[in-house]
Amino acid sequence: MAFRLTPHERGFYPLFTRAAENIVVAADELAKLVAAEPAARPEIARRVKDAENAGDELTHEIMVKLNKVFVTPFDREDIYRLASSLDDVCDAIEEAADRIVLYRLGPLPAGVDSQVDVLQRAAARTAQAMPGLEKMSQLQEYWIDVNSLENEADEVYHRVLAGILSPAEPITDPAAVLEAIKLKEVVDTLEDAADAFETVANTVESIAVKEA
Repeated sequence: MAFRLTPHERGFYPLFTRAAENIVVAADELAKLVAAEPAARPEIARRVKDAENAGDELTHEIMVKLNKVFVTPFDREDIYRLASSLDDVCDAIEEAADRIVLYRLGPLPAGVDSQVDVLQRAAARTAQAMPGLEKMSQLQEYWIDVNSLENEADEVYHRVLAGILSPAEPITDPAAVLEAIKLKEVVDTLEDAADAFETVANTVESIAVKEA
């Protein structure tokens, strides 16, 4: 890590860690929602929304600190990018939960639980890595792991999407067509969440390279 002559504000590090830990909460609640009966989903979705609100508050706290602090631990632009990308993950998870409830979906297709499982693992790995920002330690393993998880998420996404758009039996019922459209939006949003995790990892990689 580059040597600094001027002391800098270290309060950003715990905020990034808390933001990542909050994403773990959101992803775990999403997994519960996907596994639940439709009648139980609205209450779980509210808990996902609570996590998303907590994420917004942490993002706001980071931005306020960024505007007040004179010397930052790394580039202001990178702090903004990291905070925003962590928030984007939480937003995508909440959006998926919201759509499942809003669209009143019944049993979800095989593979959606696999998508969420990848998100849970990416969330856990991100939360594990965030404390390493302070010393820029063992972060290369983190972004490699998350990039690998994003590749896995792509494979699952394409498999689930194929099942929705190219079922064994042709879809002729208009209601079934509408259901397929709704399901596609949900799995698209889950894929957006996986992509957002990769954006977080890529941002961390960029920071680490600059600070090396």
